[in-house]
Amino acid sequence: MGAGRQYSGAIGGVGLCQVAVHLAVVTATTKVIIDRALYLPADWAADEERRGATGVPEEIGFATKPQQALTMVADALAAGIEARWFAGDEVHCGRELRQGVRALGLGYTVGIAATYQVTDGSGRRWEARKLINKVRPGQWMRRQTGHGTKGTREYDWAWLDVRPDDAPAENENENAAGVGAGTSVLVARRHRYTGEVSYFRCWTPGNVSLGTLVQVISRRWRIEETFQLAKGFTGLDQGQVTCWNSWMRWSLFSLIAAAVLALTTAAVHEATEEQPELVPLTCPELIRLLRALTLPPPVRDRDHVLHWTAWRRRHQAVATACHQQRHRRHDQP
Repeated sequence: MGAGRQYSGAIGGVGLCQVAVHLAVVTATTKVIIDRALYLPADWAADEERRGATGVPEEIGFATKPQQALTMVADALAAGIEARWFAGDEVHCGRELRQGVRALGLGYTVGIAATYQVTDGSGRRWEARKLINKVRPGQWMRRQTGHGTKGTREYDWAWLDVRPDDAPAENENENAAGVGAGTSVLVARRHRYTGEVSYFRCWTPGNVSLGTLVQVISRRWRIEETFQLAKGFTGLDQGQVTCWNSWMRWSLFSLIAAAVLALTTAAVHEATEEQPELVPLTCPELIRLLRALTLPPPVRDRDHVLHWTAWRRRHQAVATACHQQRHRRHDQP
């Protein structure tokens, strides 16, 4: 369901795959995915036959990934989630999403391509990679972005003021006059060894320091850790489902399990004293403890094994027959 030839970050290119948009909450101690939406390509969303066969609700129509992201952010805020910032990758740098985020009262940091164009204070348009060349060598500042197994991660950072282009509709006149525009900057992050540069467009309603922007941008990368947890330990990307309800249930159970692991790990960190001779408890280590101390061991007796072997083969036979029947129906003139 929803499968098509489309870009996926998981495969690093274009391929036949399913794509979903996820919303995560990241704090100083916790990171949890709290919502998801299955992306339906435009041709798939307009195909009434496929929609009916897979049970897609009538109210679900085509929406771009940024539109899905904005809807989930608005729903989360309406449900009582407190947040000050929105952070996203290059997919979420479009003007419509940034306008929506501003209208919700949030600041944002979104990744942009090196060729993305911004406007400087004089009104001249620049590609991000060319504008950042105006930063002098001594103006780059080294900042810590976290701690890894190999030590502290540090990058060189720089920023330049740019004109905002995404004021909500009711504030367009103020934005044109430069009043109430907030702080809009282009931030660059340079790897201290390879020299590779990444670019981010940022906005906040008030004043902001580079240190705060670095902190928000760095927390964005912690979202990737939540995906690795959900995919590697709770099967988020292993749901071989073909119906809407099945996908919603599978993804929900996977995200609940991932949230339990993340919140339990955070609670253990808060409840125990730091031990310099031990690294902090990780989710993989927590899973090992649960399997060894809490979860019942799997049944391995002969009857049980034979029962599930027969069940799998029967299920595969039914699936094969259904696929063949569908192909024959489509092949008929």
